[in-house]
Amino acid sequence: MPAIELWPDILKADLETKRERLRQALDESGVPLPADRDLEDQLPRVFAFSDFVADSCIRDPLLLSQLWSSGDLRQPPASGALREQLKSVLQDTNDIRDLAARLRRFRRRELVRIAWRDLMGSADLAATTSDLSDLAEACLDQALGWLYGRQCAEQGTPTAADGTPMGLVVLALGKLGARELNFSSDIDLIFAFPGEGETRGADRSVEHGEFFSRLCRQLIHVIGHPGGEGFVFRVDLRLRPFGDNGPLALSFDAMERYYQEQGRDWERYAWIKARAVAGDEHAGQALLKRLHPFVYRRYLDFGAFESLRAMKHM
Repeated sequence: MPAIELWPDILKADLETKRERLRQALDESGVPLPADRDLEDQLPRVFAFSDFVADSCIRDPLLLSQLWSSGDLRQPPASGALREQLKSVLQDTNDIRDLAARLRRFRRRELVRIAWRDLMGSADLAATTSDLSDLAEACLDQALGWLYGRQCAEQGTPTAADGTPMGLVVLALGKLGARELNFSSDIDLIFAFPGEGETRGADRSVEHGEFFSRLCRQLIHVIGHPGGEGFVFRVDLRLRPFGDNGPLALSFDAMERYYQEQGRDWERYAWIKARAVAGDEHAGQALLKRLHPFVYRRYLDFGAFESLRAMKHM
């Protein structure tokens, strides 16, 4: 990257405006910026090429100070670290509104971290898309865990015939399923639960389908509804069985029956990227195994080849 002195005047003027806004924000907040030569060198380059990072740091100078002091801008998080960090952030959450607000703040922090490392060349494309995918999975899993516990307290716990508690399975397709999420991607999700039945442990039990449909609606609202800081992630549910006309969540039996009887070729190809990313991931692996014969046909015919050709020309 060329020296700042060699940048076009319009870029240098924009950078100076951002620097002045940051100085004012630091003065007003009383937050000291770490005295570090590397930070002084990197900050103007990142600010110049990302309005999002600049605006986020100006809006919350403590965010920049903490990210740099923690070392998170210099090294990637350890495997599973994001889920643990978010679990700690959500520990004393009061209600759904508070949950959504904390998720959005966490997302903003992590997007600044990921974008900074991307712009400075500290992370290549594969690492950046992997980081973004990990962030989406952490937000889905921890939000779902909080909502599930709250709903079980109100409506009882979904339970299998042997008395084992039953959880929701969140499956990702598309870019998230392939761990190729980018900064502007939405997340393609499908929800499922292991079996039918009724909840236990509450004054009034409800059917599993009703329980999990309500849980899905709450999760979609928390993750995908725009608030004061935007949404956590845009959610797309159109790939689920029956599309927009279908239920939000289906039992494993109902899902297997749908794909056996009505599954189309494009759905088969979409499921190649499917992964269980949140909730009961062990049960999710069992569902993927059940759907394996649909996704990976043993035999191909001319119809399959024609379908592929048609998709390539769409």
